[in-house]
Amino acid sequence: MSSRFDDDSPVWRQIRRGIAPGGEAIHAVATTGLATLGTVGVRGLDDDLRSLLLGAGPLEPLLAEPGVTDVAVNGDGSVWVDRGNGLRRHDLDLGDAEARRHLVVRLAGLAGRRLDETAPYVDGQLPSGVRMHAILPPLVAGGPHLTLRVPGSRRVSLEELGATGLFPVGWLETLRALVLRRVAFVVSGGTGAGKTTLLAALLALTASDERLVLVEDVRELAIDHPHVVRLEARPANVEGAGEVTLSVLVRQALRMRPDRLVVGEVRGAEVRELLTALNTGHEGGCGTLHANTAHDVVPRFEALGALAGMTPPTVHAQLASAVRVILHLRREAGSDGGGLRGRRLETVAVLRPAAARSPDRAPRSVEALAWDGQTATKGPGWPELAALLGHPGGGA
Repeated sequence: MSSRFDDDSPVWRQIRRGIAPGGEAIHAVATTGLATLGTVGVRGLDDDLRSLLLGAGPLEPLLAEPGVTDVAVNGDGSVWVDRGNGLRRHDLDLGDAEARRHLVVRLAGLAGRRLDETAPYVDGQLPSGVRMHAILPPLVAGGPHLTLRVPGSRRVSLEELGATGLFPVGWLETLRALVLRRVAFVVSGGTGAGKTTLLAALLALTASDERLVLVEDVRELAIDHPHVVRLEARPANVEGAGEVTLSVLVRQALRMRPDRLVVGEVRGAEVRELLTALNTGHEGGCGTLHANTAHDVVPRFEALGALAGMTPPTVHAQLASAVRVILHLRREAGSDGGGLRGRRLETVAVLRPAAARSPDRAPRSVEALAWDGQTATKGPGWPELAALLGHPGGGA
């Protein structure tokens, strides 16, 4: 580390006297070295201090690198970077376990969260928009573990997603009609499959006079729309008070006159409020859901419903009339390239109500469209989807 960061330097003496680590204060501290460092040196010191105190320190260049989607630091200090082709090890020394702990605790503070022995894990968002998760020993081995999810640098349109190969160009009008005809849908897939990106692109197609109310655990959806209201959950403090759950926020959202209710990720008891809302006239609602295949969506809703005290028959009855279409994304293992390459909209399925003689009365996902990255095909659910969407032009 450069001598300009020595403990006895004027920079650190002023910081220890209580100068808050804000942009103006950091610049003021940096300029104290003008006489010895010169203009170029002060500029470099200012940049370094901003990275060290306001950014992610030595990880900052990786987060700013185009194409990077995720950065992970393991307990052994190893750094892993995903540039669109899976996590790959990156040669970067973050210091010993104590230095890495200092880094993650500071990042948690920037996200407005506390991270220590009484609150040993944290999920939050940095001022830059980067989503962070950190967890401390002894819940994990070695030193602290840190995971950073980098938001897209710009909003991507549905047309651009089609151009990347996420779905066939011929599906564009079908997906557009899904939004314009206010069909309720869920976007499913695994981690990093592009669920949030696709959902944001679809919501950007909604009419400008519609009011979108978004409920998220951590803010991720970036939507190009003039009327977006955002609600974000809040964890409990160290005394166990002050928690605001997604379930609470969904109920609040219903009182805010939404034209469309959007749940960024359905993953808990809030599924009860969401299904209730979609069954009481809130058309065009949507959200994302972790699932391995489109066929796993119904069992996934059953499991989430159990967390809310709902029986499977209750989930089935509400789900069948609340959600009409499933968009399932897949991310290819070991795929090359950056951005959304290696990801595809594998299946567009309709949620078909259970047959009269079905033993469990569970709705079924029926494939309407499929895409293997080379060939697009129609499945048995296509006539239902086409009728639901008014036979959109363009030919899926």
